Amino acid sequence: MFGDMMGMMGKLKEAQKKVEETKERLHTVLIDEKSNDDKLKVTITANRTIKSIDIDDELLQDKDMLEDYLILTLNKAIEKATNVHEAEIAAVAKEGMPNIPGMDMFK
Repeated sequence: MFGDMMGMMGKLKEAQKKVEETKERLHTVLIDEKSNDDKLKVTITANRTIKSIDIDDELLQDKDMLEDYLILTLNKAIEKATNVHEAEIAAVAKEGMPNIPGMDMFK
C-alpha cells in the first residue's frame, strides 16, 4: 500500500513538473488578434501576457473609440489565449495524473 502511495506521489510530482514546463512553453506561444477593420492589432502569449499593441493613427484621434477597440480586441485575444492555455494544461495534467478520486485540482 505504501509503495502505491509513493508511486502516486512520484506521478503527481512528474505531472506538476510537466505542467510547469508547459506554462514555460506557453510564454513562447503568440496569439494575434485584430479589430474587424485592422485598425488595432494585439499580440499576447498563451499565458495572457501582452506582447504588442499596434494602433492605427486614426484611432488616436478618438479616445472613446480607441478604448472600445482596446477592450474588445484584448478580450478576444485573452479568450483565445485562455482556451489554448487551458487545453494545453489539461492535456498535460490528464496524461500525468493517476486516477485518484477527488483529485480534480487540474480542472
